Amino acid sequence: MLHCLVSASETVPKVMSKPATGNFDIGPVVPTTPLVTFLERVQESALATFGQKDFDPKLYVDLSLKFDLSAIVTAFHKLPRNATGSVSIPDFKEFMHEYFDGAGNDLVYAEPPDFVPEPDGFLPKVKNPQVRAWALEVHALWKNLSRRVSCSVLDRPEFHTLLPLPGPVVIPGSRFREVYYWDSYWVIRGLLVSKMYKTAKAIVTNLIYLIDTYGYVLNGARAYYTNRSQPPLLSAMVYDIYNRTGDLDLVKKALPALLKEHQFWNSGIHKVNVQDDRGRNHTLSRYYAMWNKPRPESSTIDKAHASKLLNASEKEQFYRELASIAESGWDFSTRWMRNTSDFTTLAITSILPVDLNIFILKMELDIVSMAQIVGDNKTAESFLKAAQARKAAIDSVFWNEENGQWLDYWISNGTSSQECQRWKASNQNNNTFASNFVPIWIDLFNSDTCIVEKVRKSFQSSGLLGAAGIATSLTRSGEQWDFPNGWAPLQHMIVEGLGKSGSHEAKSMAQDIAMRWINTNYVAYKETGAMHEKYNVEKCGDIGGGGEYIPQTGFGWSNGVVLAFLEEFGWPADLKIGCNGVML
Repeated sequence: MLHCLVSASETVPKVMSKPATGNFDIGPVVPTTPLVTFLERVQESALATFGQKDFDPKLYVDLSLKFDLSAIVTAFHKLPRNATGSVSIPDFKEFMHEYFDGAGNDLVYAEPPDFVPEPDGFLPKVKNPQVRAWALEVHALWKNLSRRVSCSVLDRPEFHTLLPLPGPVVIPGSRFREVYYWDSYWVIRGLLVSKMYKTAKAIVTNLIYLIDTYGYVLNGARAYYTNRSQPPLLSAMVYDIYNRTGDLDLVKKALPALLKEHQFWNSGIHKVNVQDDRGRNHTLSRYYAMWNKPRPESSTIDKAHASKLLNASEKEQFYRELASIAESGWDFSTRWMRNTSDFTTLAITSILPVDLNIFILKMELDIVSMAQIVGDNKTAESFLKAAQARKAAIDSVFWNEENGQWLDYWISNGTSSQECQRWKASNQNNNTFASNFVPIWIDLFNSDTCIVEKVRKSFQSSGLLGAAGIATSLTRSGEQWDFPNGWAPLQHMIVEGLGKSGSHEAKSMAQDIAMRWINTNYVAYKETGAMHEKYNVEKCGDIGGGGEYIPQTGFGWSNGVVLAFLEEFGWPADLKIGCNGVML
């Protein structure tokens, strides 16, 4: 008889539960707002009016109102429509101009209080003057990406999908006009290199505010993101800032919020119990958004995909999968598909992801350290036990000795937090993803010489390392979190983990990957005048593509990782930068 202990008091805050409907969607749903619902209708009308070419559905749910919603709804209903129900381009443009302010107008420029053109002690290991000049240009991009919520949002919040925040933010860039959760970790890593400690702390203060308001950090600071979170890296942000600044007050402020966040990820729908092959029970976490309708920011796209499904229950479950994958940050990838050639087989709620559980393990270890710093020994002891339990779960459920990798684990459809899964080797996903190597990022694993050597050899033969960095997967699907795209966060976690190890070979590999990544960022910057969201690792200097929106520039986490790599590895005066060592 399988038995797992589950607390009856576990709940997810601010949600409405649905009754079970067979094997289909059974999860909770966070209510949306009338404004978001209306803007989705505007988005749909805009698509009918303007057509697919260069259409970005997010633009329409980021608009703010000039008048009360009821007046604009009335005007919308009065718009003349043709036989197919669409509005003419001139009429629609006039309606938009009269009743809406532009997307992004409710975020205004904020001069960073701690920015200087060249900080004291900036990148002392960078000796090449050309590389140093470029690094200072990347450093200067923080000014371009610095924003604060306008007073109009505070005065009339019902006119905006942008959420009020107490302090300034650093946005990723382009269509991503608001602060995002997991992006902020690598933004902060870059800000620390830039000695912009006040700006980094302000970001953390905003994320703590979201926990205090909603019970978890939202995917981003928009009303339509309140139904999901993103990879939980707040503890890592606080820990890294403390290590640079010794700011005890920040630790004291953050610790209660981190305890709430830990509860969010380890209760209710996010929690799954697994019994391993030795009969030991383990608790792990999964992504599971509190939403089962089209994502408002991509509503027209989601509906088009769902049109291939037959009934309402299947569509609800599909919509939940889409939102849950957005919670993972990996939207979208064959990593989450049962059938890699069929987008409608996305099934992340049936997967225990390696990287999510590594992030939570790091959170637990960070909480131990912070609790010790503030003298809360009881919390430190409790979370040390939690971390030890999760480490054992990761070893039992994810580690694959033969592959030398940690593999995602498939669970049964419709699993609730009360059920317990019996571990089977066949449920491990043997496909190769960069996430299979993310555990090496944390000290519990990169300090184990035996593990490091197995992982290094496995990575070396994995096929993931390209001319310009680490590919996200080996599958060329057209999705953006697949081959041949490389993403700054994945480069950083794997490189930092290998670099921290005691292995000379692993350290050498880390430096090689970092150099490839710096080169491709540099060449693309020189050719386009911008830092990019993602890059094609097959070819040095080539930007990434695929997915449901055009490639974006700015770009918060790319800037942060380049600066972090240059701080760690430097650049010798006599080493050329560029593809094949050819300077541009």
